[in-house]
Amino acid sequence: MEPTPSNSPHGTGASAAMPVSVRMILLSIALAVLAGWLGGMEANIFGLRLYDVYVFVGDLFLNALKMLVVPLVVAAIISGIGSASDSGGLGRLGLKTLIYYFATSMLAILTGLLFVNLIQPGVISGFVPPSGSVEAVSKAVEGRGMGDLAGMLHQFFPPNIIQAAADGQMLGLITFSLLYGLFMTRIEKGAAEVQRAFWQGVYQVMLRMTDFVLFFAPIGVFALVAKVVAASGLDAMRPMAGFMLTVILALGFHMLVTLPLVLRLLAGVSPLRHYRAMTPALLTAFSTASSAATLPVTIECVEKGAGVSNRTASFVLPLGATVNMDGTALYEGVVVLFIAQLYGVELSMVQQFSVLMLALMTSVGVAGIPAASLVAITLILTSLGLPLEALGLILVVDRLLDMSRTTVNVFSDSVGAVLIARLEGEEGVLGEAARKSPLNS
Repeated sequence: MEPTPSNSPHGTGASAAMPVSVRMILLSIALAVLAGWLGGMEANIFGLRLYDVYVFVGDLFLNALKMLVVPLVVAAIISGIGSASDSGGLGRLGLKTLIYYFATSMLAILTGLLFVNLIQPGVISGFVPPSGSVEAVSKAVEGRGMGDLAGMLHQFFPPNIIQAAADGQMLGLITFSLLYGLFMTRIEKGAAEVQRAFWQGVYQVMLRMTDFVLFFAPIGVFALVAKVVAASGLDAMRPMAGFMLTVILALGFHMLVTLPLVLRLLAGVSPLRHYRAMTPALLTAFSTASSAATLPVTIECVEKGAGVSNRTASFVLPLGATVNMDGTALYEGVVVLFIAQLYGVELSMVQQFSVLMLALMTSVGVAGIPAASLVAITLILTSLGLPLEALGLILVVDRLLDMSRTTVNVFSDSVGAVLIARLEGEEGVLGEAARKSPLNS
């Protein structure tokens, strides 16, 4: 989970927002595997085939999630950008922070795409995809009209924003939302406050609606997983070992290579000292799978352990828990390419670029809700024309990988706080009082 903290611009807490416990989800997955394996596709009760029930309930759950995507993304981005602008968050400190967050998220996504292209966990000889023929899926992806790079860039500014949303072309919708949120703060103060209050209200309503839909997540997850196992047997679980390995290796590279290089080369501090300072926060993030629940520990570690000022930590870390989701963005990219590989679909460079952009923007836009990755992945799969049914496989291991990617999210937030502190000229950060950040030298 990657929810927003209660004191962030979006203003919702993790523990309060999560309608279903992890235990319930894990129990539903275990029962689904058992039911699908024992019953197969022909089992019935009172003359009703159980497989048909799984299909109906699973589709209903996916449709409910898809229903939330457009208003949720729009309200989340507009209210988040508007609140940051209103609080002075887009000044010098905020600009540095946002540049860091977007840069590291993009590096994380590129890392995920690199690993999934190299390892190719979804290319398995003799494996039958959960549903839909390879030919039909390939045709659907080709028909998405990605075209060349120029055509791809045109999607950022569609002539009809409502039609673009209806067609699943989310790049234009997200661009519109970012611009709306930015210029909402440039109008007369009274009108801007009304707009800000309206969109924050819409966002809160959408969070409540999401809570309601996710209250039924154990049932929806049960149906999706049971359908996959009933149709394909336990062989359907075969690809998940390679998928998990790919995700963990990519997350590990970002956390153990990319971010330490940022600390050493840009901030001019010791990565080992930072790891030691952040150990309590990282353990909390891994055990709770919640960046919001970890936020108080993160702030304490960054201020007392790393020596970052309260001024910097109190701005950078809550904002990071809202918009900086390196692990989530990386995971979204790996999932989408993994599903494409399962169906034998080779995504072009332009299509993979669209995955990168959508993962980058949705990791910001929907990061403040429970099960943020599930909603974002649904959006990206729909945009590319890939089948949502394959999510049944992902759900089997999603909760286990959730802890790992949340740990990466929190660590990236802390690295950002250290880097920004050094760029602001703070001394004594991780004991590095004598040297300035290389960017300031």
